[in-house]
Amino acid sequence: MSDRNALIELANFVGRSPLASPDMKVRNKALSGMTERMLPRQKRSVGDLLGVVMALSARTRRMAQDPVHVEVDVFAPGGKRALRLTLGQG
Repeated sequence: MSDRNALIELANFVGRSPLASPDMKVRNKALSGMTERMLPRQKRSVGDLLGVVMALSARTRRMAQDPVHVEVDVFAPGGKRALRLTLGQG
């Protein structure tokens, strides 16, 4: 698999996460499911708790970051613009 395909798969994985949804109800439902699975129906390991803590930490860190704006300019050998790609709000 090429590096580009791996990056595309990673971007799609993050985008489909219910924790990344702009709808607060969807995010709360996902968090509720995570905490429900942690209830003491069976013995949980320290690794399970650490996984939940890391997921919530990463989510909090992403939500606290400022939005980004990415521009990519590609120039032909003659110096003219060959491509302009803008991602984000412009």
